[in-house]
Amino acid sequence: MLKLLTAQQTHQVDQYTIINEPIRSSDLMERAAKAFTKVFIEKFMDRKNSIIIFCGKGNNGGDGLAIARLLLDEGYTLIQVFIADFTEKSTEDFEHNLDRLQLKEAAISNLRSSNDIDIQQADVIIDALLGSGLNKPLTAEWEKLVKKINQFPGYKISVDVPTGMPCEGELFNDSIIKSDWTITFQRPKLNFLLPISSPYIKEWKVVNIGLNENFIQSTSSPYYWFWKGDVQNYIKARQPFEHKGLLGHALIIAGADETMGAALLCTEACHRSGAGLTTALIPESGLRALNTRVPEAMYCSKLSFLEADLEKYKVIGIGPGLGISEKAVELLKMVLTHFKKPIVIDADALNILAKHQDLITLIPQNSVLTPHMKEFDRLFGEQESWWQRIENAFKQATKLKVFIVLKNRSTMIFTPDGICYFNSSGSPAMASGGMGDVLTGMITSLLAQRYSVEKAVQLAVFSHGYAGEQLAQKMYVVPATNLIKQIPFVLRELLPK
Repeated sequence: MLKLLTAQQTHQVDQYTIINEPIRSSDLMERAAKAFTKVFIEKFMDRKNSIIIFCGKGNNGGDGLAIARLLLDEGYTLIQVFIADFTEKSTEDFEHNLDRLQLKEAAISNLRSSNDIDIQQADVIIDALLGSGLNKPLTAEWEKLVKKINQFPGYKISVDVPTGMPCEGELFNDSIIKSDWTITFQRPKLNFLLPISSPYIKEWKVVNIGLNENFIQSTSSPYYWFWKGDVQNYIKARQPFEHKGLLGHALIIAGADETMGAALLCTEACHRSGAGLTTALIPESGLRALNTRVPEAMYCSKLSFLEADLEKYKVIGIGPGLGISEKAVELLKMVLTHFKKPIVIDADALNILAKHQDLITLIPQNSVLTPHMKEFDRLFGEQESWWQRIENAFKQATKLKVFIVLKNRSTMIFTPDGICYFNSSGSPAMASGGMGDVLTGMITSLLAQRYSVEKAVQLAVFSHGYAGEQLAQKMYVVPATNLIKQIPFVLRELLPK
């Protein structure tokens, strides 16, 4: 699992690596430039591509100068370097790499202002102006130059971070390079994982530059990025004498007469994710559909539920398509009052909580709330930005002692212990109705199977996205019904070899 860092922490890791490897800072810069150049060449193999490289006079600019030299060595001859000479100061590593590039008799021009350059034609534009150290908005010539570069035709690549974008925190303004591809060093930046980056980064790739991983792991950070290899350590192989009674009984409470589809998706996802027994509490009008779609699932009427022994259920998932009627409110209140094991709360159950805030205090510890952005804001108050949501999610998860799954392209899992896990799997092809209902069923199922809450949520979120990734290789849009069918195959693939 990768620990994610702020810009300041990344700088600290740089300095630690330089001192303790030991390695000269210029040699670490060379390592970064070589890592960048390697993946660049893999994508742009034609040495006849024309390339413009914009460099500032700091270390990001030094990266750009080193990249220019390495590309010249690799046979790319149509390279023009522009140095934004807007400040008197330059770093030692910038000057070192400028001297080395000048020995190549490279085409280098200094820009005293943004007016010194007109719109340029090039196949590739590389942005190495300012990098990750930015802590204030661009102004004056920097702002003008960025806006001008954004008008250039050609494929734009940023070195480490698009110029004008902070690594974390609110964006200062929209004066940011709009990169087609950002090649970033050692770790993705936190803002890359949030929707605020989408106008400025179409695609990004992490390259390893050999920073000291032991020091990174010792650094205090609440942010982690989890991958396939992490959840493979969690998943349990079925044992020879296991039977359905040992694999948990899950109850899904979902659906209304006009929204039965959500209940069926959630129930089927729960069954296909491996729960030993799955019972669905749905309106009687959906019984025929349930028997047709998920014949393995059992049915529970609301009347029989009132008389049921809730202890037989390991977990309850509630909310998809439930509606917000008075009967739905009463049902949720009864569950929260009488069921003290973890509950997976989604969709309309979240909307009910938003309207009846007194019920929030009844949520059992270690329950799982799975809001999307609008549901989160309805539940915890209107947020002005994604960073406000993150701050509030940390607060609410620790205060309520619950897990909050804030659904997004890179879904975030907030824990009662104050940790935020970013999911690495998923595809834009999954942007279709019913995906949240499926995820709720998966989380509920894994909790029934005696996974810890943290592992169940991570495994469900990753598997959900991974199934979508696999289907997106063959499908333009991934419907929720198709994703459900993929679940058993994905879980089988994730079993430790």
